[in-house]
Amino acid sequence: MNTLWLQRRSLLLATAAAAATLALAGCATQSPGLAEAPPIVFVHGNGDTAALWQTTVWRFESNGWPRERLHAIDLPYPLSRDDDTKPQAGRTSTAEHMAYLQAEVDKVLKATGARQVVLVGNSRGGNAIRNYIYNGGGEKTVSHAILGGTPNHGVWAIPGFREGNEFSGTGPFLKALNAPKNAAGDEVSGPVQWMTIRSDNNDKFAQPDGLWIGQKGTPTNVTAAGPELKGATNVVIPRIDHRETSYSPAAFEATYRFITGKAPQATNIAAEKQVVLNGKVTGLGVDPADAKTGNFSNNLPLAGAQLEVYATDAATGARSGPPLLRKTVGADGVWGPLTIQPGTPTEFVISAPGYATTHIYRSGFPRSSNLIHLRAERMADADKAAESIVTLTRPRGYLDPARDKMLLDGAAPAGVPAGAGVATAKVKPSGGVRSIAGEFNGERVVGQTWPAASGHLVFLELTY
Repeated sequence: MNTLWLQRRSLLLATAAAAATLALAGCATQSPGLAEAPPIVFVHGNGDTAALWQTTVWRFESNGWPRERLHAIDLPYPLSRDDDTKPQAGRTSTAEHMAYLQAEVDKVLKATGARQVVLVGNSRGGNAIRNYIYNGGGEKTVSHAILGGTPNHGVWAIPGFREGNEFSGTGPFLKALNAPKNAAGDEVSGPVQWMTIRSDNNDKFAQPDGLWIGQKGTPTNVTAAGPELKGATNVVIPRIDHRETSYSPAAFEATYRFITGKAPQATNIAAEKQVVLNGKVTGLGVDPADAKTGNFSNNLPLAGAQLEVYATDAATGARSGPPLLRKTVGADGVWGPLTIQPGTPTEFVISAPGYATTHIYRSGFPRSSNLIHLRAERMADADKAAESIVTLTRPRGYLDPARDKMLLDGAAPAGVPAGAGVATAKVKPSGGVRSIAGEFNGERVVGQTWPAASGHLVFLELTY
C-alpha cells in the first residue's frame, strides 16, 4: 500500500506536492498514456448531481481529453436509504445504485467502442463503484477506480447503531466489501488499479466524534484514515474537505497522474473562444411536480418549468439586457443549448408551480458544459416573512472560516462553523432591491436581491 503524505500548508502547494510524489507510485506507471484517453465515468455522492463534476471535466478537457470520453452520471434519486434493506420512497438502495452505474458504463462502452472505462467517484459514488467491480462484473470493464472521500470503513462503526445503513462500518454492506481479498489482507484486488484520496483531518464524514451524524460526544470508531483501502494507492491532501477530495485542483492532479502516469500540463482551466451551455432543470421530492412528496433532492426533470437566462453586470448583478434565452422545459428537463460569450456573469431564473421563483447567479463560464444543472427550490415557512432571502452556495466544497476567506453581503457569513461542515450560508438582507455579493477565496458572484414576499429566492452559486 502506497500512502503519500503531502506536507504542504495550502491546496496550491499540495497540488505541486502531489505532482512530485505521486509519480513514485508503482501502479501508476502501468497506467495508459494520454494517447489512449480511456473513457472516464464520474459518479457523484449522496444527494448530489452530475453537475458537481463540471470543473473536473473542464480540467481534463484543458489537458487534451476528448469531451466525448468524459461522462458524468446523474442518479435519479441520489439519496441513500436509511436502511438499505427497506424500500424508501425517493431513495436508492446499494443494489439499485450499482445497477444504474452498470447500465451507464455499458452505454459508454457501446458509444465509445472502448474495452474498459475509468471510474471516478466521490463519497457514496465510491460505494457504487466498489459494489459494481466486485458484484456487478466491473472487474472486467474497469481499468482504474479512484475514490474521493468515500467512507470505505463507514461514517460510523458503532456496533448496534444503524447497521442497516450503507454508511455503517459494522454493517453488512461495508463488511462484505472490506473482506480480505488475499492472504495479505488487502481490501482491493486486481486487475483493477485502485486509488483513494482523503483529507488529513478535515473531512466531515471521517471524524472520530459523532458531531456530523447528530451524535456529538459519541466516538464513531472512524478516523481520518477511514477512506483508505489496504492495498490501494492512498493519497492524503492536507485541509481539503469532503467534496474537495474529488473536485479540487489537487484531487484532479492526483487522479490525472494515476490514470496516465504523468502530471497534467496544468490544473487551471483553459478558456474557450465560444461557450455553449446546457443542462437540465430539476426539482424536489419523490415527484417534482407534487409538493406533497417532499423537499429532498432528486435529479428528475422538472417538466413544464419556465426558464429565463440573462447576462448580468459583473459589478452590480443587474441584468445587461433582454433574456438570452426563454424556454419552457420539456419532459427531458433540458433547458439549452445557449451560446454565450466566455466569462459572462449569468442569472438563471426558474419558475414552476409549487416552487419559489428561483434566481441563480453564476460567475462567468470559461468553457462549454452540458452539466449546468439548475434546481428549483421551495421557500421555508420560516423565511416567508423576510424582505429577501439570499444563499451563498458552494456545490464543489464546503465553507470553513478557519481555512477560507469569504464574505456575504460585505460581512463574514454568520452561523458557519469551523471544520468544513456546511456548504451554504444564508442572509436576509433589507434595503429593497439592490446588489449583493458573495466572495470565496477569490471568486466573486454578484446578484440582486428579490422580494421574498413575492415568492423569490436568490442563490449566489460558486463555481470553484
